[in-house]
Amino acid sequence: MSTLDHNFNDISSSSAKSEADAPKYPPPFSIRFTFEERASLDAARGRKALAAHIREELFGDDQSPRRRPGNSPVKDAEALARVLGALGASRLSSNLNQLAKAVNTGSLPVTPETEADLVEACREVQALRADLLRALGKTPRNGP
Repeated sequence: MSTLDHNFNDISSSSAKSEADAPKYPPPFSIRFTFEERASLDAARGRKALAAHIREELFGDDQSPRRRPGNSPVKDAEALARVLGALGASRLSSNLNQLAKAVNTGSLPVTPETEADLVEACREVQALRADLLRALGKTPRNGP
């Protein structure tokens, strides 16, 4: 079979495929940079994704709209840093685990001090939750 026949067979078999099998986007384009070029791009892009920066540089305002990036949901990095710092400095998970174990074994004495401590711990967890939601761009709702 000649090359022309192979090409024709490829074309005719690909046209028989349904449109559902067709890719939604063209295949990606790959490009290699030197270390210096890549370092320059990384410095210029700031916190933007590299692909978004390159598209912006190439096409400016003429670029087609993209979906919101799903890999970086952080809206308020300062609030996220506060939450992570507070979680790292606290023994919250260990203490909550000990409380749950004491409740399950029935060995937790319920005194006014214990109740006040639990209420305060709940307030702190709610505040951490609200900060985390704000950092992720969500609106914290009041109540449980």
